[in-house]
Amino acid sequence: MKKILIANRGEIALRVMRSAREMGIKTVAVFSEADRHSPHVRYADEAVCIGPPSSKESYLRGDKIVEVAKTLGVDGIHPGYGFLSENAAFARLVEENGITFIGPTPEAIEIMGDKLSAKEAAKKFNIPMVPGSEGAIQHVDDVRELCDQIGYPVLIKASAGGGGKGMRVVESPDQLEEQMQRAQGEALSAFGDGSVFIEKYVGSPKHIEVQILGDNYGNIVYLFERECSVQRRHQKVVEEAPSSCLTPEKRKAIGEAAVMVGKSCAYIGAGTVEFLVDEELNFYFLEMNTRLQVEHPVSEMISGIDLVKEQIKVARGEKLSFTQDDLVIHGHAIELRVYAEDPMNNFLPDIGRLLDYVKPEGPGIRVDDGFEAGMDIPIYYDPMIAKLVAWGKDRTEAIDRMLRAINEYKITGVKNTLKFGAFVITHPDFVSGKFDTHFVAKHFKPEYLKKEDAAEMEIAALVAAHVFENKPKAAKQARSTNASIGSKWVKNRTL
Repeated sequence: MKKILIANRGEIALRVMRSAREMGIKTVAVFSEADRHSPHVRYADEAVCIGPPSSKESYLRGDKIVEVAKTLGVDGIHPGYGFLSENAAFARLVEENGITFIGPTPEAIEIMGDKLSAKEAAKKFNIPMVPGSEGAIQHVDDVRELCDQIGYPVLIKASAGGGGKGMRVVESPDQLEEQMQRAQGEALSAFGDGSVFIEKYVGSPKHIEVQILGDNYGNIVYLFERECSVQRRHQKVVEEAPSSCLTPEKRKAIGEAAVMVGKSCAYIGAGTVEFLVDEELNFYFLEMNTRLQVEHPVSEMISGIDLVKEQIKVARGEKLSFTQDDLVIHGHAIELRVYAEDPMNNFLPDIGRLLDYVKPEGPGIRVDDGFEAGMDIPIYYDPMIAKLVAWGKDRTEAIDRMLRAINEYKITGVKNTLKFGAFVITHPDFVSGKFDTHFVAKHFKPEYLKKEDAAEMEIAALVAAHVFENKPKAAKQARSTNASIGSKWVKNRTL
């Protein structure tokens, strides 16, 4: 494999290209008109514009992407995450044109891409499931008896969905019909498929996912778990690895369960198996993501494995070069997704120009991004600016380094989630590890950040007043000091 095309944009495109370059593989970037000046376009060995800013006319045009790949003699296509990464038809189109798809088979994508078929596959391996309906439901009368049996509250979920769309919590029987109609309508609008199913609602769950990696020879390993319970609108904001709540026995059990889910669809490449974990640490299969996850860096930092390199090696037919026994957890890592969003206004996306953009550096800090100062945050795509990752020898050091990095990160021109991240990682419940997926709803209010802003302004005012009051004295001292420094400089220059 001498040349790969990255069918994506921004930070994930750059991240894939860097690993490819270290492997001596040339890269091709595709970009929309909105991304013409993006860093991933400049970094690639070759770059081709594939359409207008809208993703439907650019990054979702699988036919155009394959056409570019064939024209430029590309050996493989890496889909990144989002866009076409979990599109079985695209994976099949790539293969039909004699190009290697750097990911799982189209069949595995199809099985795990539908939550109902994923559950059916996992059931054959006795993976724990949340009690719920056996298949898709169309009419509310079909599930009233089931809901009474498993008990309220229940959760209605879109079969083809994700990101919280087509999802409704039903607290009592009288809400069932209305919430089901809403869930079906939202699912149809978002995914073109109105199929929904019912699950028992786990009241205070943790969201824990397991990174797996498989090759073409039946070998599948797990690279430990990630804790992803800090979410807003059912989407992750802060992730860490490993989870602070799992015992070694539970870690082994949930990891082995994830491997069995992978075996249920003959999984190849990097994938993530997601679980709900209740207060007693019982875990239940939720779904599988058949792609690289946004939060994969924390798994890389505790395992020492470059997941992108392993994806490429597997895609070109190599066996995994390590076994489960070779994998050991090294330290702790935390990731903050830095979004162009306003935490003080229900996390609404913000747009504008990055006036200042200075990334933090130093021990244990990693920033995966695709922006520079002077660039605009486009309205057409996800508003994530960067992934800020901190590693430490233990969880305490990782938290301390993350807080230091947040304070060093300078972003002006757009509202962002840096201060929200600082709020999360310093909250007593996060520090203790005693939190669940309701963390934001339970603990965060916009006025908390406003109070911090007010306190910072008060401190700044006091410092300014102190400097002003002591200005004559300070100026005299400064002149004296400068004169001293100047005379030494002259003396040294003369020598």
